[in-house]
Amino acid sequence: MHDGTDSIPAPGEEVVVRKRRKGIYILPNLFTLAALFGGFYAVVMAMNGRFDMAAVGVFCAMVLDSLDGRVARMTNTQSAFGEQMDSLSDMVSFGAAPALIAYEWALKGLGRWGWIAAFVYCACAALRLARFNVNTTVVDKRYFQGLPSPAAAALVTGFIWLMTEADIKGSSVAWPMFVCALYAGLTMVTNVPFYSFKDIQMKKSVPFAVIVLIALGIAVINIHPPIVLFSLFVIYGVSGYVVYGWRKAKGVQTSVISTSTDEPDERGLHK
Repeated sequence: MHDGTDSIPAPGEEVVVRKRRKGIYILPNLFTLAALFGGFYAVVMAMNGRFDMAAVGVFCAMVLDSLDGRVARMTNTQSAFGEQMDSLSDMVSFGAAPALIAYEWALKGLGRWGWIAAFVYCACAALRLARFNVNTTVVDKRYFQGLPSPAAAALVTGFIWLMTEADIKGSSVAWPMFVCALYAGLTMVTNVPFYSFKDIQMKKSVPFAVIVLIALGIAVINIHPPIVLFSLFVIYGVSGYVVYGWRKAKGVQTSVISTSTDEPDERGLHK
C-alpha cells in the first residue's frame, strides 16, 4: 500500500527519471494553421476558376500570418516548433499559392516563359524565407531585408483580383502579370530595406486621433478593396527602393544587418 511518500531505491538499483513530454502551444499555431488553410483554399479556388476568391484567400492568410507572431509574443508562447510551422505555412500561402494562381490565370498562355516566371517567384520566396530564418538575429528589426513574402504575394494576387473585378481576362494581361511576378519575386531576394512596422507597440496607449484614422482607413478600404489594397501594396513595394536611393544619396549605410557574424557560411548573406 502506497503511503504517499516516494520510495527510496535500494543500493545499486537504477533510478529511472521520466522526462515530461513537451507539448505544443495551441493559440499561435491555430492562427498559423488558419493561414495555411487560406493558402490551400486559394489554390483550390484557382483550380476551380474562382480567381477572385483565390486572391481573397491569400489576403486572409496574410492577416492571420501577421497575428500568429504577435499573439505568441503577447501570450509568451513562442517556440521553435511555431517558428518552423510559420515558415512552412508562409511558403505555401505566399510562395507556392501565388505562383500557381498566377500561372493558372495568365502565365500559362506564355508557354515556357510563363512557368519560368512562376518558378522564379516561387524559388525567390523560398530563398527569402530561408535567408530570413538565418538572419533573424542580426537584421535591424525595424526593416525587412528585401520585400517580405506576404507583400510580394499581395502584389501578385492583388493584380489578379483587380483585373478579375474589372472583367479583364488573364490572357490579355499575360505580360504585365509576367513583369509583376518577376518584380515581386526578385525584390524578395534583394537587400533593399522595407519598413517592418515591428517597432509599433500594441500594448502602449495612443492618442484618440489614431483610432479615428484607423476607422477611416477601414472605411476607405471598403470603398473598393481590390483597388485600395493593390494600390497600398504597390506603394509599399516601391518604398524600399525609395529608402535605398535616399540612403545612398545621403551616404547612409543601406544594409539592414545590424551586427556581423563569425559563421563563414552566412557571411555572403550579409552583403
